[in-house]
Amino acid sequence: MKLNPEAIDLGTLRQLWAGADAQLDRATMRRVADAAASVGRIVASGETVYGVNTGFGSLANTRIPDERLAELQHNLILSHSAGLGDPLPRHVTRLMIALKLLGLGRGHSGVRTLVVEALQALLDKDAMPLIPAQGSVGASGDLAPLAHMTAALMGYGRIDLCGKVMAAGAALQELGMDPIQLGPKEGLALINGTQASTAIALDALFAGERVFAAAVAAGALSVDALKASVKPFDPRLSKLRGQPGQIRVAAEIAALLDGSEILASHGRCGRVQDPYSFRCQPQVMGAALDLLTNAARTLVIEAAAVTDNPILFPDSDEAISGGNFHAQPVAFAADIIAMASCEVGSISERRTAVLIDPKMSGLPPFLVEDSGINSGLMIPQVTAAALVSENKSLAFPASVDSIPTSAGQEDHVSMAPIAARKAAQIARNAAGVIAVELIAAAKGVDCHAPLKTSAKLQQVHSKVRDVSPGFTSDRYLADDMAALQAAVLAGEFCAGEEFLA
Repeated sequence: MKLNPEAIDLGTLRQLWAGADAQLDRATMRRVADAAASVGRIVASGETVYGVNTGFGSLANTRIPDERLAELQHNLILSHSAGLGDPLPRHVTRLMIALKLLGLGRGHSGVRTLVVEALQALLDKDAMPLIPAQGSVGASGDLAPLAHMTAALMGYGRIDLCGKVMAAGAALQELGMDPIQLGPKEGLALINGTQASTAIALDALFAGERVFAAAVAAGALSVDALKASVKPFDPRLSKLRGQPGQIRVAAEIAALLDGSEILASHGRCGRVQDPYSFRCQPQVMGAALDLLTNAARTLVIEAAAVTDNPILFPDSDEAISGGNFHAQPVAFAADIIAMASCEVGSISERRTAVLIDPKMSGLPPFLVEDSGINSGLMIPQVTAAALVSENKSLAFPASVDSIPTSAGQEDHVSMAPIAARKAAQIARNAAGVIAVELIAAAKGVDCHAPLKTSAKLQQVHSKVRDVSPGFTSDRYLADDMAALQAAVLAGEFCAGEEFLA
């Protein structure tokens, strides 16, 4: 896949997240070379430019002599490689490198083409630097994570080479690559930027999209399991409100239920209203979809943005120091993703609670025969409740926090990487909640045999049964739950449909 940083869309980013091979196109490489030539002219002119021939942060007023500019960039990377915690997942690191290539490819950063080629080689050869997840506050760029990425190219740290972790120097040697020697501004261009935060946030977004799709399917299956009314999904209701997400979700659920024998069997029943977790799915899930859509719009823009500092304008050989590295847009987007995914899980757990309660559902207690001897889905619902409660704590926005760094020079920071990591964890937790609902809804539908659910929901039911066979008495369910959680995160309940475009 050829990448043009000036024409990036969500579909391209989704492919990169999934591991698609990609490289910058030729026009992009010409822009990179032009910007590098501009740096050379600026250095030759003797002009003082931040990060090119000065110190960094609160040391910005310290002029560095020309003969020590390479040392300046080298030391910058070593001193900033100071992260802690578990490494970022390989697919997130891969996406982060791809995003850094997009940003550099805009031609306003000043790195040489050989630097871009070295980053590209990491992608081509599946050589992922081990990047500690903690250590960035999302301002002045994701300094520590991106420094670890760059240090690996210099032979420092560790690299996961096709699943084998080794010292970076040894990995480079095995790849036939020489450790890179950074030129003026290159170190700063590589570590200034929001690519770590944005990659983690995109991971949360795409995982959240899959969780959302599975939740819509699970919610529709639960409607049939409860013999709930389809009237709340009448398109006329949603059209009068006008919220686009609500209109979309109502239509999706109605389509999933279309043709259900179970639905047809109670068309004239006396039930007037169902619990909110069933009949308000379009309103709640639709609002979540609108939030995810808005966050996606922000992250698509950020994915190929020029976010280092200073920013070069090669046509005039100007280097302007600003604040594009501040990740506040990403922080807000990540917190929005977190809140949306939290609510998706929250309403799902309530549907499970209704299904296992015979007073509410009319189904066997805890959806198991011979209850009392058997506990059925009693504790899986507790697990879902625990995950929902954990998500509520995680959903408190990180973007409202700030703490000064760099001797007060960087006195307001975004906390974007923290917001993004929390959002990703919320999506994983919510997938577990949906897994429990899928087991409960499938069992509820089984209770209405010989009546069948719709053709589309039979496919959903079949996927559940592929990893979680039906039960009539207590058995070990943890493996079923984990397998369904993984299936949700793998997108197996998306039915080939993407809710975000």
